[in-house]
Amino acid sequence: MYLPGGMVVVVLVILFLANAIRVLREYERGVIFRLGRVIRAKGPGIILLIPIIDKMQKVSLRLIAADVPTQDVITRDNVSVKVNAVIYFRVVDPVKAIISVENYLYATSQLSQTTLRSVCGQAALDDLLSERDQINAHIQEILDRHSEPWGIKVSVVELKQIDLPEMMQRAMAKQAEAERERRAKVIGAEGEFQAAARLSEAAEIIQKHPVAIQLRYLQTLREIAAEHNSTTLFPIPIDLFKPFLKIAEMFEKDKKE
Repeated sequence: MYLPGGMVVVVLVILFLANAIRVLREYERGVIFRLGRVIRAKGPGIILLIPIIDKMQKVSLRLIAADVPTQDVITRDNVSVKVNAVIYFRVVDPVKAIISVENYLYATSQLSQTTLRSVCGQAALDDLLSERDQINAHIQEILDRHSEPWGIKVSVVELKQIDLPEMMQRAMAKQAEAERERRAKVIGAEGEFQAAARLSEAAEIIQKHPVAIQLRYLQTLREIAAEHNSTTLFPIPIDLFKPFLKIAEMFEKDKKE
């Protein structure tokens, strides 16, 4: 099929533009290679390339969340545990991410696995369970330092799960139960001590003021009578009323005078 010269030109122009124009999104950058040499990273927007001479490789600048597979770790106190984590990182230098490492995603994943085993293996089990924030920060610092030459910024590392052996779980459960019993006994002993101290103070007050025990006796009788509908008889010693009789005699003497 014969094409007019004008049509051939149009087809060539369309093919040229198709190979020369690239559109990058806001979160994308294109690393441009010209005859094998890197020029710079371009984008976002429209990018013009020289066909055959220029090659472009896209890089995403968005935050990447990568799971770290479960790792078998032996802690400093010789306890075997399984630990997994998640890391959050992003590319901050597209040129370094392309030319400094073959596959920055794979390299970051492998580095995070080895670092997770190393850091968790240096910690005791109790520290691994109670000081996660410090361990997360330590892992993040190591990953960020080693991945910086690749143009990678590791922002967050979080331990997701720590699986303990079944025997260790039972031992920790017994330890927690014993700790709760100890706390209950200590609290009970403190309560008894405080009650005894209060009773001692009350005894000193009653010793100084004998009328107080009599008033307390009468108050107890009133409470018993209020709680029960039956008649209750208590033997009351005459000495109980002596202080009141003395007060009455003193009042009568003052009245006569």
